[in-house]
Amino acid sequence: MQRLEYPLLSASLGHQKTLVGFRYGTPGARPKAYIQASLHAEELPGMLVAHHLRQSLEAAETAGRLRGEVILVPVANPIGLSQRLLHRPAGRFEFGSAENFNRHYPDMAAAVLADAQPLMGANAEANVATVRRLVGQWLARWQPTSELESQRRQLLLLSHDADLVLDLHCDMDAVMHLYSEEACWPAFEPLARLLGCQAVLLAHESGGGPFDERLSGLWWQLAAALKSAGVNAPLPQACASTTVELRGEGDVSHDLARQDAQAIVAFLEHAGALASTAPMHLPPMACQPTPLAGSQTLHAPVPGVLVFLARPGDTLGAGDVVAEVIDPTAAGQARVHEVRAEVAGVFYASVRERYVVAGGEIGKIAGATPFRSGNLLGA
Repeated sequence: MQRLEYPLLSASLGHQKTLVGFRYGTPGARPKAYIQASLHAEELPGMLVAHHLRQSLEAAETAGRLRGEVILVPVANPIGLSQRLLHRPAGRFEFGSAENFNRHYPDMAAAVLADAQPLMGANAEANVATVRRLVGQWLARWQPTSELESQRRQLLLLSHDADLVLDLHCDMDAVMHLYSEEACWPAFEPLARLLGCQAVLLAHESGGGPFDERLSGLWWQLAAALKSAGVNAPLPQACASTTVELRGEGDVSHDLARQDAQAIVAFLEHAGALASTAPMHLPPMACQPTPLAGSQTLHAPVPGVLVFLARPGDTLGAGDVVAEVIDPTAAGQARVHEVRAEVAGVFYASVRERYVVAGGEIGKIAGATPFRSGNLLGA
């Protein structure tokens, strides 16, 4: 194991943050897996999973079971982790720019397209190596102008050449679920089985430039751009990336973290990054994948006290009452406004607050029929 430290661009005199990672196995060995936690810094379950992953990976390395290379970044957002407002963590948006820490990553396919065109040949494996080299060179030339840009750059430097990328997040109050691009789903079906995901949300591209999709999207986007430019060279999907939502913000326990770490280790064994210790039997899928474009975000029609009649994990039908919003100040009897599901599916995430403003988000239902377009991720 090698501990890695990367100082970020200093935002102020006498003030320095450092990104810390751990490398297991031999640099350059394949497959390479990159795992990071808490890019949204108040989402802490992934940090505890990373703690338990360290122990498992160190034991595997000592036992000689590491076949590939594994990079683990337990705290992917030291900037957001330091942000607090009125005694509460505020790690989703950077204070200086108001930008979401998991949006606005650079389009690496567009960045290397011109350089890649004359270098593509008939050998798919050689083409993959060429693209990884070009992306690495482009990232090395990128001169960040802010602390946030330097953090984004360093995360991409560590992950851009990975075969597998797991970005560990959580929702406010939720069941286990994951997001991924459609091109990556075959690689991650075993992970969804091992984690017991109760929702899997897939998109061709969700929009907004999130970390995981810039890594996997590089390959299918570059392949399409090369084809449009008349370059018919083979370029496979050389990276599969996913955002794993480890239930809710309050689900920080050793029991759950050990369970999730064991599932990730089993996935790394299945993917060939670790040698297996025993024959593996994948559990059945706990859900069927649904399009992210079919996910309904529920909103409150009025302000008031929020009372849920359904819990994350419940399967709902269209028209089912999910929650009530109660206005206790109304004249006469208190007004009770029902919030109903507009799609059938698993109610996979909800807010934790119990007072909601008009138009405020309440929760999400994984519907099977696409009805949304454009940027599919929330703020």
